[in-house]
Amino acid sequence: MATMKQLYVALSGHGFGHLAQVAPVLVAFQDRWPDVSLTLQSALPEAVLRQRIARPFACVAGAADFGMVMVDALQAKIPESLAAYRSFHREWDARLAWQEQLLRVAAPDGVLADIPYLSLAAAKRLGIPTLALCSLNWADILAGYGADAMDLAELRAPMVTAYNSAIAFLQPAPSMPMPDLQNGAPIGPIAALGQYRRSEIDRQLGLAQGTTVVLMALGGVDLCPPLAAWPRFPGICWLTPPSWGVARQDMFNWGLLPDCSMLDLIRSCDAVFTKPGYGAFTEAACNGTPVLYVERDDWPEEPWLSRWLSEHGNAIKIGRRQLASGDLLASLQALLAQPIKPPVAPTGVAEAVGWLERLLGLV
Repeated sequence: MATMKQLYVALSGHGFGHLAQVAPVLVAFQDRWPDVSLTLQSALPEAVLRQRIARPFACVAGAADFGMVMVDALQAKIPESLAAYRSFHREWDARLAWQEQLLRVAAPDGVLADIPYLSLAAAKRLGIPTLALCSLNWADILAGYGADAMDLAELRAPMVTAYNSAIAFLQPAPSMPMPDLQNGAPIGPIAALGQYRRSEIDRQLGLAQGTTVVLMALGGVDLCPPLAAWPRFPGICWLTPPSWGVARQDMFNWGLLPDCSMLDLIRSCDAVFTKPGYGAFTEAACNGTPVLYVERDDWPEEPWLSRWLSEHGNAIKIGRRQLASGDLLASLQALLAQPIKPPVAPTGVAEAVGWLERLLGLV
């Protein structure tokens, strides 16, 4: 009998966008290859991982990267991030030994990283074949913020080396340019699809017919606008995260809809209010939902995300002052007046599955 194959996934815990990229790929892969054993390493809560990846997997708690040190979902701490990378790399040998030990225990046939470079470097030393998958990489994000740092090239060197050690670095559309990668492999967009459940939502929340429902999804790095200062708009209601504790008649926390997944909410609402991020943009475009988003112009990946969304979906960008004041009515009305574009096909899922099959020698 052939030995069961094992796949090890190293997943960044910097927000939920990395999980949004990996989850639909792993679900599709396991549906095709249910006998492949899966181990997932991440700092994200295990409950969140299992909610998005509803298939069997072993969970290893532990952060192999940190991305950027954030003030909130929109703003990075630049000096603190540079200091954190300097500390990370001063402890490189010890961190590498820690990651190698985790991989020895799991004994996988292949590693998929989105996008901890430490995991790729450790797998390389152990002779385990690897794939990277992401719309960005931390070396280029760091360069976008820390161009004036005297030691930028020194900090980026081990990152770029690790990323280039993978068999391929899969770059799902829309991805930022990655000029230092020699193994880049562009693929189509990745997103999971929800079910349209609007009638159930309206009934459970007691909404009048014709009410405009906007889902507020500002990402895994929590950011709560000053909602008490926002005006009310007749005929418009907002779905908010349960953690915000909002007490307004025009705002409902989505915990009141336990049978609807986040993807169902995206598919069923009239618009999504969010920040630039891979998961938010592709999930909205692939589920055919318009996007109202707050500017995040200092994030190095943002121009390519916004350009893709404007070409393939329906979107309008607002300023941070509008986020603070709630002056959103004109922008929301303009968004909903746009001719609706057809949903985007998430073709990158099948492409990524094909790469995983080749990584593990299944085809």
